Amino acid sequence: MKQLQLKDFLNYKFLSSVTASKDGQTCVFVVNECDEENNSYKSNLYLYKEGTVKALTSSNKDSNPVLLDNHTVLFKSGRDAKNADKLKNGEELTSFYTISLEGGEAVKAFDLPLFVGKIAQLNETEYVLTASYDKDYSVQGREDQKEALLKAKKENTDYEVFTKIPFCHNGRGYAKNTVQRLYIYHTDTNELTALTDLNTNVASFQLNEDKTEMLVTSNTDRLKPARKMAVSTYNFNTKAWTTLVEEDEMNLQSAWYFNDGVLLMGNKTITHGLNENGRFYFLKDNDMTLLYDNVMSTHNSVGSDCRYGGGSGSKVVNDKFYYTTTKDKDGIIVSIDKNGNYQEELVLDGSVDCFDFQNGKIYYVAMKDGALQELYCDNQKLTNLNDAVLNDTYVADYQEIKFENDGTDFTGWVLLPKDYDPNKKYPAILDIHGGPKTAYGKVFYHEMQLWANMGYFVFFTNPRGSDGRDNEFMNIFGKYGTIDYDDLMKFTDVVLETYPAIDQSKVGVTGGSYGGFMTNWIIGHTDRFACAATQRSISNWISFYGTSDIGMFFAEDQIHGNVFNNPEKLWEHSPLKYANNIVTPTLFIHSDEDYRCPLEQGLQLYTAIVDKGVDTRFVLFHGENHELSRGGKPKHRVRRLEEITAWMEKYLK
Repeated sequence: MKQLQLKDFLNYKFLSSVTASKDGQTCVFVVNECDEENNSYKSNLYLYKEGTVKALTSSNKDSNPVLLDNHTVLFKSGRDAKNADKLKNGEELTSFYTISLEGGEAVKAFDLPLFVGKIAQLNETEYVLTASYDKDYSVQGREDQKEALLKAKKENTDYEVFTKIPFCHNGRGYAKNTVQRLYIYHTDTNELTALTDLNTNVASFQLNEDKTEMLVTSNTDRLKPARKMAVSTYNFNTKAWTTLVEEDEMNLQSAWYFNDGVLLMGNKTITHGLNENGRFYFLKDNDMTLLYDNVMSTHNSVGSDCRYGGGSGSKVVNDKFYYTTTKDKDGIIVSIDKNGNYQEELVLDGSVDCFDFQNGKIYYVAMKDGALQELYCDNQKLTNLNDAVLNDTYVADYQEIKFENDGTDFTGWVLLPKDYDPNKKYPAILDIHGGPKTAYGKVFYHEMQLWANMGYFVFFTNPRGSDGRDNEFMNIFGKYGTIDYDDLMKFTDVVLETYPAIDQSKVGVTGGSYGGFMTNWIIGHTDRFACAATQRSISNWISFYGTSDIGMFFAEDQIHGNVFNNPEKLWEHSPLKYANNIVTPTLFIHSDEDYRCPLEQGLQLYTAIVDKGVDTRFVLFHGENHELSRGGKPKHRVRRLEEITAWMEKYLK
């Protein structure tokens, strides 16, 4: 059996954006692939029909499919070289094409002078869409000023002006003076009509069944975001707006048309912080009632480094609302009906990453039974796009470990090293997930499988604070580094006791984001690990408050302290406070465009470790953000994994 190689992930195919035809007979989806030579990703549309899977496009720049009918798909594309030059010149532009599901060449549908988000067909000549509008430089609606606006935009590229917070957004860079607006595009006149003003940020929209009205969630553009949303409807015939839910009424996460009313997901009162799982309310005739008192996750948060691209995780079908949830270790599909009855609809050992439901059929992308992504319908596997890449290659099974700590039951997993011999001694690596409100499961993780193939035990679990259980289990607010640390150390003890083949002097620890925070915390509180690799981490909650794109609310919400009247609480839970205790050789991985856990977070702890004389190394990736390990440029993802692996090899072998 072959050994998995570090670069094998470059050959994986990542599926996303499942879209089924209304008759349920065909399905279009996106396949993304790494392009190492150009250090980018290729994306093309694929078609499933009558048992056959084939590539529908081949430009390597196609995404976001929208089925207009059972025969035609509209999609975004960056295939036009002239438009690429315009984008380099600073213009805002999104190109759309159509292609027949019967095959043939793609045809340019239209270009829009904005960066478009979601788009939906209203009728034969009109589309509804959301787009980012720069109040300073967007040309749309100011075409007579185009040259002056583009010139001013170029002249100001060396400057950033901040007037509100957050002043940056991970994955988007420094915040511009922009709002997300709602438009109607008229294909017959090539005109865009703005439906929202310059003080409104649109979060989502959906059309009702006969397309006479749409449901919109939005909030007001403010100096500091309120983190709440209003719900409104817009009537296409009367052109009238009606407010259903005021912006300050509840912490709203999303809304859908549902059984002659509106289904709302969110919370009127919050007792478990901003990450509290949303409840379901039903709104009709200005009467809002609690439909389902949910305490579980309302999305799939099972982690993996083998995804690229997104897709829908919810849909109303007839009198039921279907959505993905995280149940323990799995991402599954569940539903609630008009009477508030909850039901598990699609349960599997793994993760449903996105789905569509049409004419009684659920098409979904999933990672099942420890394998890479494929397309499924109900329980039937429809594609074999990733079978060959792992053929005759060692993929470690998930050895389940049950343990108890502080009166709570936990499950963890261990990957055995390739050619495992219980009479030999092996090094081991503890891997800690981000979030903290995410979860590990029996889902293929390339870096973990690589280390198992290289002769390591790899072990991981979901400590308190993780997703997959109820709000009480998720709630570690004001307790970071305490009960979650105890859970991880107890799990480590149990793994070492269960597998005496692990050399206890050769155990390393790594993690990213919250996992990076915990790695930093661990090395400041114990010397039991031979080395550590901390990635996109947090070390100082006080500075995090003013530098992260979520710092102004996340730090106080999670730690229960603030810089104004309780900085001591923030400092108490900051790994930097305990840096004087660190003796563990530590590798830092960070990106200079990570605005979620900013660069300064890693640099502060790195400086302290160097000052103490502990062996360390800091690897900084230019042009990458918080998503380096999952969506970074292929060459950068390779280098990141090479650096971590080399550090483990240096100290554990």
